[in-house]
Amino acid sequence: MDIITSKDNETIKNIRKLKDKKYRDVHNLYIVEGIKMIQEAIEENAKIKQIVVCEDCIKDEGCIEQKFLYQIAKYDCIYVTSKVFGLLTDVVNPQGMIAVIEKESGEEKIKFTEDIIVVLDGIQDPGNLGTILRTIDSTGLSQVVLSKTSVDAYNPKVVRSTMGAIFRVKIIEAEDLVQTLKNMKKHKFKVLATSLSGAQSIYDVDFSKKVIVIGNESKGVSKEILEVADSKVKIPMLGKTESLNAGVATGVILYEYVRRKVTKY
Repeated sequence: MDIITSKDNETIKNIRKLKDKKYRDVHNLYIVEGIKMIQEAIEENAKIKQIVVCEDCIKDEGCIEQKFLYQIAKYDCIYVTSKVFGLLTDVVNPQGMIAVIEKESGEEKIKFTEDIIVVLDGIQDPGNLGTILRTIDSTGLSQVVLSKTSVDAYNPKVVRSTMGAIFRVKIIEAEDLVQTLKNMKKHKFKVLATSLSGAQSIYDVDFSKKVIVIGNESKGVSKEILEVADSKVKIPMLGKTESLNAGVATGVILYEYVRRKVTKY
């Protein structure tokens, strides 16, 4: 088994570059880290291009189950020293395994057969985006539309916080979000923008053929998008807090949709 010991190795340099969005976009690749995430990638038939394994994990019996080592042996695996692995990881206590994965290729088309479509307008926090992707996945929905001003969905911090949902939720990046919303309206969808000044409560919304727009953490939904929206909706607040975290707000709205799906009341 050959072990890469140099940080100047060409393969290592190329993987390190994938921490930068520019290179992720150019090469259509991203990285995931951790045994569970790689197991999820395998189970979901993600396009795994390469797996990097820290030699210490192989030496430490019990660190990785033998069954899993057999699984990853089917892929292009490279082995590196702990020092080299440390250059690739962003995790404080890494599990010693990283996979390079190809993004879903081809034109990303919106699926208009689902009840609701979540649109994110300028979400900036990686943790928020990861939480939202997990929530979308948990509610049985399978896609999200992102504005160009949103944080990159393949940012390593976002990927980690999705806990595997990144492999199941189709990410559609809208070049022109206003035009994308207008196209959705042509498919008989109503656009609902979340806003503190909304006149309608999310508990009064008919969740059928609706686009739910979640705005930027500090500025909310942009003026251009509000002008396209059919109506503005809000989450009723009983306390003194004026607004909710974007990830929490998305969860509240989507689980009202779930409640309607699973109850007769």
